[in-house]
Amino acid sequence: MPFDGEELRYHARTLPAPTNRELAKRGAQVTAVFARHFAPVLAKQVRHARNGLLPPEVLAKPMRHAFEGVGGTFIKFGQILASSPGIFGEEVSDEFRSCLDTGPSVPFEEIRRRVEEDLGRPLEEVYASFERTPIGQASIAVVHRATLHDGRVVAVKVLRPGIEHLVATDLDLMEPLFGLLARQTGAQMAGAIFQQLDGFRLQIGEEMDLRNEARALAHFRELNQRLHLDLVVVPEPYPEFSGQNVLTMDFLDGVAVDDFEVLAASGIDPAPLIDQLIRGFFIMTVKYRIFHGDIHAGNLLLLRDGRIGVIDWGIVGRLDEETHWFLCRMLAAVLGEEAAWDDVTAHIIATYGPAIGEAMGMDDKQLTAFFRSMIEPVLLKPFGDVSFSDMMNATQVQVAEAHGVEFKDHSLRSMIKRVRLQRRIHKMATDSGGMMSDFDRGYFLLGKQLMYFERYGKLFLADVPILSDPAFIGTLLEEAGELTPPKRAEK
Repeated sequence: MPFDGEELRYHARTLPAPTNRELAKRGAQVTAVFARHFAPVLAKQVRHARNGLLPPEVLAKPMRHAFEGVGGTFIKFGQILASSPGIFGEEVSDEFRSCLDTGPSVPFEEIRRRVEEDLGRPLEEVYASFERTPIGQASIAVVHRATLHDGRVVAVKVLRPGIEHLVATDLDLMEPLFGLLARQTGAQMAGAIFQQLDGFRLQIGEEMDLRNEARALAHFRELNQRLHLDLVVVPEPYPEFSGQNVLTMDFLDGVAVDDFEVLAASGIDPAPLIDQLIRGFFIMTVKYRIFHGDIHAGNLLLLRDGRIGVIDWGIVGRLDEETHWFLCRMLAAVLGEEAAWDDVTAHIIATYGPAIGEAMGMDDKQLTAFFRSMIEPVLLKPFGDVSFSDMMNATQVQVAEAHGVEFKDHSLRSMIKRVRLQRRIHKMATDSGGMMSDFDRGYFLLGKQLMYFERYGKLFLADVPILSDPAFIGTLLEEAGELTPPKRAEK
């Protein structure tokens, strides 16, 4: 049977509609926490308005404290900031690192009740032993170590009791809150957070049904075996001991791949592990149109046997035909097919409309040259010389200067000009149908994984580029076959 990413389908959980009382109660809590942490910052911004905007790193600490103070979905959203230095900058992302494995404890009896309700039988009937203390406490789930009656050691992921109502309520509160922060501070970080909300809604709805993750584990384990990715381990799920709120899977014994003390003591060289991980990513995206969608350091484990374990498959990227075609054309362009650069530019313009050219102050030919100057170095230069953050800054500088705004001018007047410009461009891109489209979401998720690889590459493969083996990528493109350019309906 041909292996196709379309076989793997996720179903977003329908969240309950929060009541007015729930919104009011949670809203009061969130407002109080954010006000406590941001009042001094906003006061400082007012006092120093003539000197321009406060830098993002000044806003990062109070925002992280606020996220941790209200918990729930805000912690989950903080993981996006922690994992996206290319969007938010290294200092901001480092500030939010604690969000990658943060969450309050859950009384064991509540965990027991959740498991027994989901599996329909007593805890002791399913597990020979079940450790009361969790080995992981994330934002929407906790993980306990247990043993099955046949002796297999497993990890049991359990959605937090009541998390459905909390997530639904938080999502309704986040949009106006982040919108207010973006308007009041004028900060790029707050605006970037606000723009991530749409994709986040879809993502978290899928993560709230653990049957999705169970299907993904089985799917990628089989794919791993077919591709002979022997250094990469995906836990085996046990569907008979899993449900919507509970996932039982193999326990992987390891530590986070960026735990440098353990890494140094182990004597294991992580370079070949990361290299195979990246190769596997390109095989899966180019040939099968699927990939792990959240491959941050907290989800990569250096195993005791010298392999690398990949956990938390709640987010899986599935490329539609349009995004897959675009990715392949971009790779072909980087490998030397000149005509493919024109395809890349034409598709971006067709997706986002004239906002792109107007924003950059460039015609189509100039846009092609600019995209090339941004994309080629990221994929072809050694990891140690690559910076997604610099690429993002270069784009912002170009946009600002094209409209007569000095990018490094942090005065209030320049801030107002930039905010107005961003709103106008965003509206044009939204009106074109490109913003928040399947292509927009898919390509953002792809880009996020490349940003993760940038971090691991700098740590372990500093002298190697992402596309370290052009012949390998070329073979993948050949195996993907002749792809048809996407057809677009008339707007």
